[in-house]
Amino acid sequence: MEHAFDYLIVGAGMAGEAAAQALREADAGATIGMIGAESHPPYDRPPLTKKLWKDGKEADIWRPIDKARAAVTLQRHATRIDRTAHVVHDDAGDAWKYRKLLIATGGTPRTLPSGGDDFIYYRTFDDYQRLRQAVQPGARIAVIGGGFIGSEIAAAMAMNDCNVTMLFPDDAIGARVYPESLADAVTGYYREKGVDVRAGIKVEGRADHGSGLRLSDGSTLDADVVVAGLGISPNVELAEQAGLEVDNGIVVDDHLRSSDPDIYAAGDVASFPAPALGRRIRVEHENAAISMGTHAGRCMAGEDAPYDELPFFYSDLFDLGYEAVGMLDSRLETVEQWVTPFREGVVYYLDAGRVRGVLLWNTWGQVDAARNLIASPGPFDAENVLGRLPASA
Repeated sequence: MEHAFDYLIVGAGMAGEAAAQALREADAGATIGMIGAESHPPYDRPPLTKKLWKDGKEADIWRPIDKARAAVTLQRHATRIDRTAHVVHDDAGDAWKYRKLLIATGGTPRTLPSGGDDFIYYRTFDDYQRLRQAVQPGARIAVIGGGFIGSEIAAAMAMNDCNVTMLFPDDAIGARVYPESLADAVTGYYREKGVDVRAGIKVEGRADHGSGLRLSDGSTLDADVVVAGLGISPNVELAEQAGLEVDNGIVVDDHLRSSDPDIYAAGDVASFPAPALGRRIRVEHENAAISMGTHAGRCMAGEDAPYDELPFFYSDLFDLGYEAVGMLDSRLETVEQWVTPFREGVVYYLDAGRVRGVLLWNTWGQVDAARNLIASPGPFDAENVLGRLPASA
């Protein structure tokens, strides 16, 4: 079957949905098509590790794709782009002709070479539903990963009265992001909340008995459910097949155009210029997905709407929470400014006299100020950066 649209969006996630809304607003009479690999229409991902485990209100996560009046086709994988003919081919044999194309294919969870088929590599609403069925008081949940997703899942499981064990190879929770003192404090906080945190441990596979895991220290761990949060790899295969420039994501300019002027990219899959950081970045968070999708839609419709916003992200960890902007890398110089140590404050990430990232720990309303600080030429050092942002709003 052949289809034809003014604008075609490959990917039915947050970035794709935001682009569809922007396209409809900018070009009221246009035809908009969307191909999605999942069986569900666009939805918000953050609640999968946060809000849904507190209130269970699944009806609240769905994005209003109907307002965009887009033709949405689900459970389809785009397999090939014919750039000359302006046609996308899918795994059902259909051809989708476009005038402008957006690739918003997101990412695929990283997996363990030793992982079992029953491991939940947490990413989708289907993963949430599968885990939800297993969650009950006393359930033994093994969470592999001590980063962004792993720490949120572990907190959510513990707050649902499960017996949670965290397993990861680093020295502490968030060790690659937080300064060492904060990472150690968060790890201690999780243990106070009843989580069995096993740092420096890798999962080597299933034990001889069905519910056991073989661990790198020679021990075994029994678990009813194994959930892994190991990050994602961007889904760039379609772009690579089409000969688009790819470098840790699909390379786009400030108008989110790829190396083909009729093909755009947004969301987890896009590598975009961040002038405030002096480099390209790829960001796997809600704010980036929605704002990039919106700008991509406007640019596809012919507006001059460059994407020049440094995205922020946020997390909820039991009673702790944070917002963050820029590069959070514990290998950078970190400067800590606490109102209450490890409970409320600001962490600055410095490199070569510039602020490269800001972690607002239980400190709210300072995202724009943090962006401005990152954009400032400085120079900054460990002394003069202190107090640049209020530690509490």
